[in-house]
Amino acid sequence: MGYSSISFAAGSGTGATPPEQSSEIDTVIVTGTRQTGLRVIDSPAPVQVVDTSTLERTGAVDLRLGLANLVPSFNAQAFGGDTANLTLSARLRGLSPNQALVLVNGKRRHTTGNLAVLSGVYQGAAAADLAFIPMAGIGRIEVLTDGAAAQYGTDAIAGVVNIILKKNPGGGSISATGGEYIDGGGKTAGASVNVGMAPTENSYLNVTVEAKYHGFSNRGLPDQRVFNPASPGYSAANNAVESLIPGYPNLNLISGDAEYRMQNLAFNGGVELGGGFEVYSFGTYGHKDASAYENYRRYNRVQGRMGAVDRPFPLGFSPRERIIEDDYALTLGASGEIAGWNVDLSSTYGKDDIEVRVEDSINASLYVDTSTTTTRGFSPTSFHAGSWRTTQWTNNLDLRRGFDVGLAAPMDVALGYEQRRDTYRIGAGDAASTYKEGSQSYPGFQKTDAGGHSRTSWAIYGDVALSPVEAWKIDAAVRYEKFSDFGDTTVAKLTSRYDFNEMIAVRGTVSSGFRAPTLAESFYSATNVSPTSAFVQLAPNSPAARLLGIDALKPEKSMNYSFGLVAHPIPKMTATIDAYQINLKDRIFGSSSVYGLRNGVVVNTNVNAAIAANGNVLDSTVASTGINIFSNGLDTRTRGLDFVVAYPVDLGGYGRIDLTLSGNVNKTKITKVKAAPTALATTSAAFPSGQVLFAGNAASLLERAAPKYKIGLNGLYTFGKVTLSLTETFYGKAEALADPGTGPLQTTVASAAAITDVELSYKFPMGVVAAIGANNAFNKYPDKFSTAFQTACIASGGGCVTQYPGFSPYGINGGYYYGRLTFSF
Repeated sequence: MGYSSISFAAGSGTGATPPEQSSEIDTVIVTGTRQTGLRVIDSPAPVQVVDTSTLERTGAVDLRLGLANLVPSFNAQAFGGDTANLTLSARLRGLSPNQALVLVNGKRRHTTGNLAVLSGVYQGAAAADLAFIPMAGIGRIEVLTDGAAAQYGTDAIAGVVNIILKKNPGGGSISATGGEYIDGGGKTAGASVNVGMAPTENSYLNVTVEAKYHGFSNRGLPDQRVFNPASPGYSAANNAVESLIPGYPNLNLISGDAEYRMQNLAFNGGVELGGGFEVYSFGTYGHKDASAYENYRRYNRVQGRMGAVDRPFPLGFSPRERIIEDDYALTLGASGEIAGWNVDLSSTYGKDDIEVRVEDSINASLYVDTSTTTTRGFSPTSFHAGSWRTTQWTNNLDLRRGFDVGLAAPMDVALGYEQRRDTYRIGAGDAASTYKEGSQSYPGFQKTDAGGHSRTSWAIYGDVALSPVEAWKIDAAVRYEKFSDFGDTTVAKLTSRYDFNEMIAVRGTVSSGFRAPTLAESFYSATNVSPTSAFVQLAPNSPAARLLGIDALKPEKSMNYSFGLVAHPIPKMTATIDAYQINLKDRIFGSSSVYGLRNGVVVNTNVNAAIAANGNVLDSTVASTGINIFSNGLDTRTRGLDFVVAYPVDLGGYGRIDLTLSGNVNKTKITKVKAAPTALATTSAAFPSGQVLFAGNAASLLERAAPKYKIGLNGLYTFGKVTLSLTETFYGKAEALADPGTGPLQTTVASAAAITDVELSYKFPMGVVAAIGANNAFNKYPDKFSTAFQTACIASGGGCVTQYPGFSPYGINGGYYYGRLTFSF
């Protein structure tokens, strides 16, 4: 889980790399600047560069996990609830995944259609899904850890991840990997082929195909309802039957990884037309079939009018939420020089198309309503619960030219225009999935949930980069953007760097930014259920939300400040340190659970009226119902520090060690909370002061559920044909309040956790490299939920199988062992 090798650069660079690699500090970057020929070492903004070999040494088959191992301020989601477990996300500098922009070859990447709905650190995530970009097709990744909305537009508040695809016109590689968690589960396999070719003399085409698989894991406790006499759901009669079920008492498999199968394709090509002009194209296609277990439904959960003999699942059932997903992206463009200006004209289209299914389930009401005292009922056990589709079509015209104005270097001027159209659609579920309360575990989308939505926008920008004197660089950008649904905005950025001498430089940035709410955040509507509760996710842009006094979403606004040092205190050593502050206004957040019915008692009739107005029929057997909703209403301040120190040690005839110490310190504080609407002020015994949209457990997830620091110490030892990478990653304390069903109690991941990653590889003849490794080699787990939490959960009547907090930065599965074989040609 750490920083797997030295072969990346942070800020001005991380120093030297193994002899067979080019030095990353000399890499010419394209992210965070409109200048050409700018090296990482000279960048006025903090940019980290990750190459293919470094990604490979992480042992990950998923790009999201590989980056999290390498970039200190980049953290990957380890576990998600419901369908969020099928599309895990990542975030930069402690902000939302939606607040970091993903580019491919400098062009905006479309987002996933799978919105993370349930509460947690990653709630509301609907960012680009990195899993659809095959790692073997990546040449390098540039991570800009700085606000860049003035340069790239919406979403670039925390920074930018720019994935540069390989464009080699020859050679390639074949690679295969496999692994499994130390304590079982999570079997993983991956295979990829990358081939470069030159179809004609003045062209290149690089193609990558990839297939990967990841199996289920389970780190849950036994279901308390089936074996624990202290649970209200326990009975001796039930136990007499359920104790005979295979796997008893571990019948609930919800606490673990989802299973997925993926196939990806990526290409990057171009042809020179003469006169300095090039036509280029690149794209990806991916197919994913993934499913995750939901809460176990007991053997007597569904029965018809014939009584006990009429049970369609005599041993109970474990429903699975499943998505079948096709993801496409294609860019076509041309670049060249016209009248002294470098011109780049491009069009990019992306689509994510997802079918949502529920497997091994049943519609209880449909079964009962179709049964009689003499005949069994009917219900499907496989449901089409609906669909999601997002598309994004972006057209760009970029112009750049250098002017000699008598300064230390030519003044670079860049101008541009961008036009974009985004769409989002929810498709309704089949009739069986939406009948009354719907399919168990995941009701289908109602006709009131379904619908299509779109947004268009256009923007113009200007950027000027100059050097008044040789040691001083200044870069200023301004952007005006207009949206069809909520108006316009203007943002700006000023970046500067001054080199006092070859040993030390200072740099800093001040910028304003914005983020338009995703269409999914604005219009998503569905019902989330468990065996004891049912909650409606209300769309904030819906009439039902207006009944509760909740407004439609508006853009977030930000101010970013950063100041850093770049130092070379001794020969060969590079050190960077960058402090930052990000102020966010009108931040979008997912609400706490707002109850209409709590443990069988009506606590707010307004909430119940909003649910009815939205057209939802909830399961009559559950004890608690209510709503969740996304809303503006928070102001936050995030402060942090990124640092990297790198130093190569030449051991002469005994090889070489590249050492890196890198880390991120980060803290978010809520500075303002908007008052709850009056419709939620109804008091009750459970809520004597009424309810709020943003309760203490939601606040703790935002402020305390991320580790205060993440520090990695890595050594990459190279000796002849042997390479050994050893990383120790230190995570700070992370904690949050979680509701066990009777009130919030604190849970803690760990006051400090050290995670060890190691990989050993050997280069055989004929370009074959074999590697074995381990992530979290000593099988470290986060702290378990407290005894008090488990006791309260059991008293609430839940299954209470979760024993580790899902916000653990290093996951809930323990260690992972793997092997890899690569043939390069």
